[in-house]
Amino acid sequence: MKYRGWLIYNGGMKTAKFLEIHDWYIRTARKYQIDLMALSNDELFIGIENGQRLIVSHNTRPDFVLFLDKDIRLAEHLLEWGVPIFNSPETIAICDNKIQMHQQLAKANLPQPLTIFAPMLFSQIKQPNAQFLTYVEKSLSYPLVIKEAYGSFGQQVYLIENRQQLETKAKELIHRPHLFQEYIRSSHGKDVRLHVVGNQVVASMQRVSKADFRANVTNGGEMFTVDPSQEFIDLAIAASKAVGADFSGVDLLYGNHGQPLICEVNSNAHIKNIYQCTGIDVSAFIFEYILAKVQGRS
Repeated sequence: MKYRGWLIYNGGMKTAKFLEIHDWYIRTARKYQIDLMALSNDELFIGIENGQRLIVSHNTRPDFVLFLDKDIRLAEHLLEWGVPIFNSPETIAICDNKIQMHQQLAKANLPQPLTIFAPMLFSQIKQPNAQFLTYVEKSLSYPLVIKEAYGSFGQQVYLIENRQQLETKAKELIHRPHLFQEYIRSSHGKDVRLHVVGNQVVASMQRVSKADFRANVTNGGEMFTVDPSQEFIDLAIAASKAVGADFSGVDLLYGNHGQPLICEVNSNAHIKNIYQCTGIDVSAFIFEYILAKVQGRS
């Protein structure tokens, strides 16, 4: 049986980098007798009509949606339309907000760096609470890390060395969701990215940067093949399950004794770097998983 799928991406991301990935998924889907169509989120019009959710599309209703965007409203509309979505709107929303992600991981009691969430403050507040910042620096010590809740590719992540930097950055971000986190010295400039599909780790790589505390390849990190220990594998799978992901890219740090700590879970992890590093095409595993779900085999 041939299936029809939609790949949803953001209309503001029509760059060669992202279009290459979309074409990659389409080629892989074809091998599985899947007719996959790439659609930007602004090609589908959604709203409410006569008290019901409205979706206007000029394309035939798909059997499933591979949702590579963060337009949660659209994802929820499609889900209510009765179309299976991978990943779910809930998972995408959790992974898109680092605060929610850490909260969700904590529900499963999974190991993470010590983390403190910044309070939400309305616009009339212009300065962060000094007592709160004192609590942050005493709890985490220097250096410490500040992360904006929304950000990708290691951006919106800052290494803070002293009180002056802490006050400056906290003031800059005062009306943006952000968090403060323990700096894991033993993982400076290195981490492990594990791609999880369903209940298995299908590919892994170590990322190492000689120039930055962040290991992201976008920031200059290098990629190396790695054979992760069972402890790393088990934690990556547990983290992916905790956020409800069908597939994910889990970034793990090296703790003081070499034990894994969760840095973050990515619901829309890119597949090109892991392929260049390992030769493993994660997209094939994703479509095998989707077909099993659509056909009711798992």
